[in-house]
Amino acid sequence: MRCQVSENSVKIEESLSGEECSSKIFEMSGAKFEPEVACELWEKIQQHKWLLSERLSRDVGARTACIDFLENMDQAVDEYLSYKRKDVLNEMGAQTFSRDIWDTISDSQPPKQLVNRRIILPLTMEDLSRKHGVNPPRTIIFFGPPGTGKTHFVRAIAGVLSWWFIEISPSMLMEDGADKLGANLRRTLEKVRKLQDVVIFIDEFEELAYCRDEADRLDKCITNEFLKQVPLFKNQSNRLLLVCATNYIRHLDPALLRPGRFDCIIPVGGLSADERKTILDYYLSRINVGQIDFNILVAQTARFTPADIQYLFEQVAQLAFDREVAQGKDCKVNTEDFLNVMARMHPTLTDEIIEEFEKDSLTYSRV
Repeated sequence: MRCQVSENSVKIEESLSGEECSSKIFEMSGAKFEPEVACELWEKIQQHKWLLSERLSRDVGARTACIDFLENMDQAVDEYLSYKRKDVLNEMGAQTFSRDIWDTISDSQPPKQLVNRRIILPLTMEDLSRKHGVNPPRTIIFFGPPGTGKTHFVRAIAGVLSWWFIEISPSMLMEDGADKLGANLRRTLEKVRKLQDVVIFIDEFEELAYCRDEADRLDKCITNEFLKQVPLFKNQSNRLLLVCATNYIRHLDPALLRPGRFDCIIPVGGLSADERKTILDYYLSRINVGQIDFNILVAQTARFTPADIQYLFEQVAQLAFDREVAQGKDCKVNTEDFLNVMARMHPTLTDEIIEEFEKDSLTYSRV
């Protein structure tokens, strides 16, 4: 057996047999290990040497690293893994979100109740989950019309769990060309699977998991790769959550939608009046408000998605800002300002979109 230290962990070219590793460790520390054990230890010692050198900004000798590692073995391994995780988090553009995002979602909104019951509570009440044999979900799909708040939900989950949030976009995976997308997907998911307390989010999921019956050769390869990767996530012992979102649930490969791949498939649709009230209250508290007829706002936003409402408030806020710049006096927004902006908007949701979403919810939902 030969020990080859990987370059992605330590910049070292040395390849040693088990006997050579055992001899080196004995020479440096006086400790004797069987060749197979010594081979594994030697790689970890080199990793520890690299980490010590990084921290001290100078080259730490192999003997010093060897002795220090053997005296603090468990701690040294944990420290190295933690350090490498930070590298991956930085590389992947990991973010954190406030719990406040969760509070912007109405308690009456069905997806919030499902997410809380099936995802948040099992992950935050681990002892109770174990007692009753409840396995917290690890893989989830959100689907629904554009702008209905799927990304917002995923960020809210990360916020309420106090976990890292990493978004993997199809365009990021295609940086080296479409033909490299499958390899980049595999390499990226291998990296994030080693992390801890992370929500991994993939939007526009249909671009990576298109139905193979209708796909070309390249798309089939990418879908096949994802079919291999999802079970690996489900078998991880560390705390990870893979969440994918799509506007086009019908375009996904059927193999991904069957039980055994994704634990939950959750619809995210339009907003009820109560749900719109929660969002409107949230945004009204953040602008310079005058006389507002709240009931009119609720009624006039019946076909608005959360993204539509956010855009509405951005436009109204800019309108008030421009008016105060021009007039030089305090300008508060009123109901008429909202109605004027709404007159120029085209809400995302239509009767046809809502009808199709309701059909998809009956066909594909699995919670």
